[in-house]
Amino acid sequence: MKMLIAGAGPAGLYLAYLVRRQLPGWEVRIVEQNARDSTFGFGVVFSERALEFLRADDPQTYDRITPEMETWTDITVVHRGEPVVIDGIGFSAIGRLKFLQLLRRQLEGAGVSIEFEKPLGEKENSGDYDLVVAADGANSTIRKGADFGTSVAPLANKFAWFGTSKLFDTLTQTFVRNDTGTFNAHHYRHSPSMSTFVFECDAATWERAGFARMGEAETLAYCEKVFAGALQGHRLASNKSIWRNFPNVRNRHWSRGNVVLIGDAQRTAHFSIGSGTRLAMEDAIALTKALSEFKQDIPGALASFEAARRPIVEKLVAAADASANWYERFPDHMRLAPRDFAWSYIQRSGRIDPEKLRKIAPKFVAG
Repeated sequence: MKMLIAGAGPAGLYLAYLVRRQLPGWEVRIVEQNARDSTFGFGVVFSERALEFLRADDPQTYDRITPEMETWTDITVVHRGEPVVIDGIGFSAIGRLKFLQLLRRQLEGAGVSIEFEKPLGEKENSGDYDLVVAADGANSTIRKGADFGTSVAPLANKFAWFGTSKLFDTLTQTFVRNDTGTFNAHHYRHSPSMSTFVFECDAATWERAGFARMGEAETLAYCEKVFAGALQGHRLASNKSIWRNFPNVRNRHWSRGNVVLIGDAQRTAHFSIGSGTRLAMEDAIALTKALSEFKQDIPGALASFEAARRPIVEKLVAAADASANWYERFPDHMRLAPRDFAWSYIQRSGRIDPEKLRKIAPKFVAG
């Protein structure tokens, strides 16, 4: 059987590795349109226990990744200059490039080489393969070659990913109001020397600040000024740090013919819940399982993959949408006092009710 995987992000890399290991008779080709080590952003964050799915099923990958991660057990919410610590809600993070390098090394060690700077046309070569996997992200080229019932709904807030040498003790959400408007920063350390710093603001604030007319240096200086209290003299660094609106990607169908969608090509989950990479890797696990069970019956495997996986994905995506909706209205929530604001924040996805929170974060609830 011949498989083509488009995209060498976490979904594509991990799928290629699993198929190579579990279906040794398959011929796997993986292509990536960008150059090697060319990646946007800084850190990849995983919510608490997000990598536990690897521990039992794939200890080799788990043991390769986790020693390189930064971990913490609390969240800090800063509002009106007052930090409120929410205990017991852990996260882990790793540099995006470092994470991809670890997955690539593992894949290449299994005998699969990656073809970089290899863009594929919308329908190129699909008939030459038994299975084509679109793992090429939210703007998937492969997806455009068939009718998957795709919809893309951009959110209103503007955001940009930066980095900084300031190391933060926890995943921190800092909210600031000034004469221009309202701003939020998601920031966390992802290596012993760097942190990720996601700058976000509502559309009206973005317009008033004049970001559309600013170059990179002006944008960095403005953001550093807004969050001077959080950065404490440290500078921001840019890496393709363009302003974007988060795209909510959805597909009525996950497969068409011999083409299947995984990762962000299939659906996006708002970055505020830290589950995008986890979802991508779990897609790879589920697809490999279906292919292993159905052998050469590709239509049966793809139908089984979607039937088993879609309910799980939709539940998590619903939580991501609820979280995104909270952020879309964060200027309104900032009218709350700091502790009430933190309470609103931690319940934004609908997944943590007060009783569950009491068990997880007893110090925060007792406060």
